[in-house]
Amino acid sequence: MNRFLALSVFVCGLLIAPQAQASSLYLDPATATINPGDTIKVAVRLDTNEEAGECINAVDGVVNVSDNLELLDVSIGSSIFSMWVEQPTINKASHQVTFAGGIPNGYCGRVEGDPRLSNVITELIVRAPLGNTASGTVGDISFAPESTVYLNDGFGTPASPQLYNSLVTITDTPGSEINDEWKLAVEEDTVPPAWFAILLSQNPAGKYVVSFNSTDKQTGVDHYEVMEQPLEQFGTFTWGRANAPWVTARSPYELKDQSLNSAIYVKAIDKAGNETISTLVPETSMRTLSTNRLLSFVLWGVLAVLLVAGGVVIFALRKHRRRNAQTISPVHDESTT
Repeated sequence: MNRFLALSVFVCGLLIAPQAQASSLYLDPATATINPGDTIKVAVRLDTNEEAGECINAVDGVVNVSDNLELLDVSIGSSIFSMWVEQPTINKASHQVTFAGGIPNGYCGRVEGDPRLSNVITELIVRAPLGNTASGTVGDISFAPESTVYLNDGFGTPASPQLYNSLVTITDTPGSEINDEWKLAVEEDTVPPAWFAILLSQNPAGKYVVSFNSTDKQTGVDHYEVMEQPLEQFGTFTWGRANAPWVTARSPYELKDQSLNSAIYVKAIDKAGNETISTLVPETSMRTLSTNRLLSFVLWGVLAVLLVAGGVVIFALRKHRRRNAQTISPVHDESTT
């Protein structure tokens, strides 16, 4: 329910409206034959009703994979979507992939003159497991009926798309060489994710959060990590402190240091392990004294007062001793004369 509400907000307000006949979601390839141990990529694609001038703002999808196929991974490297309420996520227990995302101003179909079939939402990495497999066993990859598209009509009107599934025939004998399309793609990916900006804002609860989003056109962004490094500690500049941890995160990310006295690093890592790091240092005018920093300043202030007071006392004692030494006359021993 929370996911549905979030997507409703994303598509700019969901109105109660009659279900409209919309575009189609389909799996590519529609049919395939693979050997046990082989891995293939199955693309989840979106088609619009271009004759009706239809555009799709967002898609909330669920894809089921039969038990005789193994879901290894998902990739959004070629996705037409740039914003995600939920990035494609594998549930191994239920053999499902769920996703919810969209594109600003909507997807209206292939751009005229573009030779590419650029309508990919995500790609599923599927493998036929090794083992005893009866000849001609068929695996099924299919959309769940609740998969929904939302029209870019200013209201986010939901529509039930036509759904086209995929059948994968598994042979009974492994090939002489295992065909692993995904492994090859990962090995060939040496390009890091694109540079991205870190945006600092406050959420409805008044907490500071950072938002970020990168793209990777090869294997796709796998995950993000955030690190907050204190700029000062006990008044000493400690940029780059080695013990500041990287934390796996999703955007938006609520900062641990709400005083904004830390440099914020966000790392985007793709499926091949390539990474891009962006940095944000909050403006000085936005920083406040955290409890720890305030306590440290108080402690240092007390120590400084004690040192000054101690110095004054020592100086006074020394001065007093010198004065006493000057007023005491030396003893004259007449017996020696």
